[in-house]
Amino acid sequence: MDLVLGVRLFVRGAVTVLRSPRLLLLGAIPALIVSVVYVGALGTLVAYLPDLAAALTPFADGWSETLRSGARIAAGAAVVAAAAAIAVVTFVAVTLAVGGPFYEKLAETVDEGIGPVPGTVEPSWLRSLARGARDGLLLIALSVLAAVPLFVLGFVPVVGPVLAPVAAALVGGRLLMIELTAPALQRRGLDFGARRRLLRTRRLATWGVGIPTYLLAAIPFVAVLAIPAASAAATLLARELRGEPTERRAPTVA
Repeated sequence: MDLVLGVRLFVRGAVTVLRSPRLLLLGAIPALIVSVVYVGALGTLVAYLPDLAAALTPFADGWSETLRSGARIAAGAAVVAAAAAIAVVTFVAVTLAVGGPFYEKLAETVDEGIGPVPGTVEPSWLRSLARGARDGLLLIALSVLAAVPLFVLGFVPVVGPVLAPVAAALVGGRLLMIELTAPALQRRGLDFGARRRLLRTRRLATWGVGIPTYLLAAIPFVAVLAIPAASAAATLLARELRGEPTERRAPTVA
């Protein structure tokens, strides 16, 4: 089953990185820098969440205490689900922008540990930077657009506070894979649109890697370890989707 395959790829990516201090350091440094900024933003959101939930539900001011509390809990859940979807995706986008060369090297190292990459494209540093910035902006725009229905979903009575985080993990997991497969797939000549189409061919495998990444990246500072692991896993996913070997080949005995 593709979903189980995706989870296995995520675990293998995590093991690959955790066994190599060099790979772990490559991916952890940019994530740590960006994490400090995002933790500050998260703290601000949490501090003002009750006031924000009250401001979003003025219609409930005259309701009974139970109904008013329920409405504000739903509003708070909607805000958290939407903010989390935006924060996690933009966190990875910003981290990749800050540490682009680090993650390109990480993906290259994972690739070379398995086997040669046919038809490798090596763009110039300037072109790679410009393409990364453009793709990052596109993904941020997509995450903001996705946050709107997630926010509305959070207001659905009873099921909204549960469905909104689940939907956020599904949407966010796929968006993260568009980002994290970029270094590996760009080496294979695939642009942003081609990456989206390729990931769409194996949705369950994509979610199998993307959902654990999303959930771990949403935990402050755990993301410092999750992003390098997910980058390695995304490289394995890219190889799987392209029909390339994902297991290290045994040496040929003469």
